[in-house]
Amino acid sequence: MSDKEDRFGVSRRDFLKSAGVGGLATAVTSAGVTDVEAQAGPRVIGPGDVPVSLTVNGKRLELRIEPRVTLLDALRNRADLTGNKRVCDRGSCGACTMIVDGRTAYSCSTLAIDVQGKQIRTVEGLAGANTLHPVQQAFCDVDALMCGFCTPGFVVATVALLEKYPNATPEQARRELDGNICRCGTFVRIMEAAMKAKTVAGPPTRQARWGDMGVARG
Repeated sequence: MSDKEDRFGVSRRDFLKSAGVGGLATAVTSAGVTDVEAQAGPRVIGPGDVPVSLTVNGKRLELRIEPRVTLLDALRNRADLTGNKRVCDRGSCGACTMIVDGRTAYSCSTLAIDVQGKQIRTVEGLAGANTLHPVQQAFCDVDALMCGFCTPGFVVATVALLEKYPNATPEQARRELDGNICRCGTFVRIMEAAMKAKTVAGPPTRQARWGDMGVARG
């Protein structure tokens, strides 16, 4: 087709030229706006060490860590709080479970920098000076552990369970502890410990405990 002007007074060549220039101008303008917005956005932190303040078991911890450091690594490697364990390191087994502002959290999948200003509780903060926490004592009494790697996470999760449901039913316990895994298979004893820890007037007989949980001992 020829480039002579059509009935609107604009040739095809002129139209393509103006469209190309307009597109380039739009792209340049958009890039400029993006740069301005980026400059006005959140302040970039890192990649080196930055100050991070954590409240753990009622005490303030002042650390210098990279923003990418998890809560588990920060406490194990920088604060010598090694009770909670690294097992799967992908937020699926629960061995690293801590309580953050009253709710359980996988500390291997939680950035330490994101929990500043929150109350963090680890397994080390449960016992008194000379007395185990009732949940810890119950785990010992019923021998609810084998290799022990999952035990700190289960203890912490059970504490959170009983703080949420002081008179927890077996069904509530199963639901709340569902995010924790025991590769040794001591789930029956763990449930027994949870039910014993919530009993105020003394533990029932062993036969009653097994019957209440609806499981057969084997």
